[in-house]
Amino acid sequence: MIPVKEGSWATLSVPDHSEIALGTLRSLIRAAGLTAEAFIALVRK
Repeated sequence: MIPVKEGSWATLSVPDHSEIALGTLRSLIRAAGLTAEAFIALVRK
């Protein structure tokens, strides 16, 4: 998890590959403070 002060932004490094390992994706979603369901909802918009 990325330690961030309340109200601050965190920078996530997302690999630029055609495929991202499932564990890496889950880690990025968690670091963004999202649930998998919330992430999927945002991607589907």
